[in-house]
Amino acid sequence: MKIIAVIPARYASTRFPAKLMQDLGGRTVILRTYEAATKTNLFDDVFVVTDSKLIFNEIISNGGKAIMSVKEHESGSDRIAEAIESLDVDIVVNVQGDEPFINSEPLKKLIKIFNQDVKNEVDLASLMREIKNEEDINNPNNVKVIVDQNQFALYFSRSVIPYPREKNVGVRYMQHIGIYAFRKQALLDFYNLPMKSLEASEKLEQLRYLEFGKRIKMVETTHVGIGIDTIEDLEKARKML
Repeated sequence: MKIIAVIPARYASTRFPAKLMQDLGGRTVILRTYEAATKTNLFDDVFVVTDSKLIFNEIISNGGKAIMSVKEHESGSDRIAEAIESLDVDIVVNVQGDEPFINSEPLKKLIKIFNQDVKNEVDLASLMREIKNEEDINNPNNVKVIVDQNQFALYFSRSVIPYPREKNVGVRYMQHIGIYAFRKQALLDFYNLPMKSLEASEKLEQLRYLEFGKRIKMVETTHVGIGIDTIEDLEKARKML
């Protein structure tokens, strides 16, 4: 089974433009992320997929592998799907471009799902973690997920799910962490399917998979990635180094 990591990397960013090209201890954020993904030794190959010649050249000039997007894309899944369409690969792991401090343990858990999936019942695997703080639970920027007894996703929402009409019944609130591992065919199917009302309403691409019957296996983790979304985040990352 051939497993690759793909790092979607847009140059533009609403909150922090050009964040991936910012200096982080003498190397750019995107280069550090690429090198960290490579050093996990979990993947047969690692690629950066980008709409930016600047990012493309940054990776290539440092001996890495990068793919230029041909089209404009609404989501990371679309960008990755276009890039891997002609590649000989079985499993594609989406690594976030703004997380240079990659923890390999959650990635190992995602890959293990497919190694154990002898009946090919899993189309995607993704991560979730328990949240208990009421402010976190109610925050629409924290996407929540509910699962069935076999840990397959039932629904994702920015709203509070399940709604706590009854208290003290043992409900756990789970935040979705947007790191995915895909079967190649599931990713290509997504690329060729239209956006439907649930995805359009919540602005969550994972709902397209559910609306068209794809099965998403959720894996619980305690890991919280350190993303660089603001200048303050970048300063914290510099101190960590």
